[in-house]
Amino acid sequence: MGLTGVTLLVTLMVVAAVTLPANACLPADQAALMDIKAALKEPYLGIFNTWTGSNCCQGWYGVSCDPTTQRVADIVLRGESEDPIYEKAGRSGYMTGSLSPSLCKLDKLTTLIVADWKDISGEIPACVTSLPDLRILELIGNKITGQIPENIGQLSKLTVLNLADNKICGSIPASIVNLGKLKHLDLSNNQLSGEIPSDIGKLGMMSRALLNKNELTGAIPNSITQLRRLADLDLSMNQITGSLPAQLGSMPVLSTLNLDSNQISSSIPTNLLSSSGLNILNLSRNSLEGELPDVFCSKTYFTHLDLSYNNLRGSVPKSLSSAKYIGHLDLSHNHLCGPIPNGSPFDHLEASSFSNNDCLCGSPLRTC
Repeated sequence: MGLTGVTLLVTLMVVAAVTLPANACLPADQAALMDIKAALKEPYLGIFNTWTGSNCCQGWYGVSCDPTTQRVADIVLRGESEDPIYEKAGRSGYMTGSLSPSLCKLDKLTTLIVADWKDISGEIPACVTSLPDLRILELIGNKITGQIPENIGQLSKLTVLNLADNKICGSIPASIVNLGKLKHLDLSNNQLSGEIPSDIGKLGMMSRALLNKNELTGAIPNSITQLRRLADLDLSMNQITGSLPAQLGSMPVLSTLNLDSNQISSSIPTNLLSSSGLNILNLSRNSLEGELPDVFCSKTYFTHLDLSYNNLRGSVPKSLSSAKYIGHLDLSHNHLCGPIPNGSPFDHLEASSFSNNDCLCGSPLRTC
């Protein structure tokens, strides 16, 4: 090709680029969005009425595109929102239908949020694990069934996985521990069974792990204490057995630990009550045994400490009176004995905090 031919070709390419619609999405992306729309029904707000026209990068509710590539990057559809469309309708969102596998054709998707629509059912498309750039997957508050895709660990860029408040069953996939960038994991209020992966400690970036209100069994993996960034751990309302890992109280930033309503049967590790970082600790409704460690000190700061409905024996630790702050304390329904110490925090606690201690040995628990 001569110089004139090259010049002509470059000119034609420039003209074509200039005449393309600004921020226009690819026809393939638009077709995938239309499949998603066809699989869902939203009868009250008219959200999908905006999904019309030839440019899905502009004016399509909840859809946004990468400004450079014009590829669909984010789908954010929340049934609970402060958006004016909800205020005008005077109601929250409601949607039926299911998630179309065509969403997997949006291979530049970074965010997929279809949350709090109450009646979306069906399964999570298994192909979602093939989306290489996905960072946020949030499907909370629907009626999604089936299992978590087995290859969920392939989503190497995922930072948020929130599937809470659905009807998801089966076990937690072993591959989940490969999500090296995961920070927020919420699988609460589902029907998950089986054990927590033993090597969950590989999720070194995780700061929140909420697995409560499921049917999980087995013991708390010791590797969970390796999560140095974990601030919030909730395994309550499962069927977890075994003992409390000894190093739970040594986790550097753990501030909230909810393990209530399980079948844990060990004694309470000393460092769990002497931790200066924990401020919410709920171990109630288990089968914990032994005496309460007398290890509270001036750095102890519990806004909520609940050890009720266990098999704890011995006396109420006198060192509790040296704690910096104890907001709510519940030691009821154990086998504690002897006097309740004087002073703070005991002078502002309800009598119910110590009720129903039958004291199988010694004198009954009583106020001095």
